[in-house]
Amino acid sequence: MHETRLTFLAAAAEARTALVHADVEARWDAPSALAEMTIGELAAHLARAVITVQTYLRNPVSKTEEPMSAVSYYAAMEGLSDVASPLNACVRKRAAEGARAGCRDVIESFDGSLAELHHALTTEPDDRLVEMIGNRVLPLDECLLSRVLELTVHTDDLWVSIGRPTPVLTGMQPTIRLLVDIAEMRHGELAVLRALSRRERDPGDALRVL
Repeated sequence: MHETRLTFLAAAAEARTALVHADVEARWDAPSALAEMTIGELAAHLARAVITVQTYLRNPVSKTEEPMSAVSYYAAMEGLSDVASPLNACVRKRAAEGARAGCRDVIESFDGSLAELHHALTTEPDDRLVEMIGNRVLPLDECLLSRVLELTVHTDDLWVSIGRPTPVLTGMQPTIRLLVDIAEMRHGELAVLRALSRRERDPGDALRVL
């Protein structure tokens, strides 16, 4: 199996460890580390990083344009780092809808999707395309790379939200590389160089991607 697919499955397993922690269910309606989201809403949003892949693989691709990379997918989004943006308001709305089902239902949906993906990802061809939110078409492995980012970032968020230390996460290195590449596409090489080495020359906060 391709390395990205293995990384996705490992990141999903690590997310599940956080999702099933007793403190998540016990504090489902408490505020999370993310603004305007409860722990339950954060958990539901984290679970969607797996559930949506199952959906994408079941749905046909309706567009015929050149597929996007994971970098282009994120770089094209507006308002990712703005809590009040329409994009993030929509994320919170979907998360609230998912959280209303309760912790055990969220985990059950997550487990069902992950079980199906364990099989599907061994059989899908290298050139498989998927159509994601916003009708953006990506190669499957680029889609999975974007989900590794979501799983890694939000697994950390969930551990922080329940006051537990975040363990070493499999997706950390590919996520960091992807975030830096997104920053470079948005702001250019010089801005990223300065953000990493000369913060006094970084008025635009070039490394803030999400």
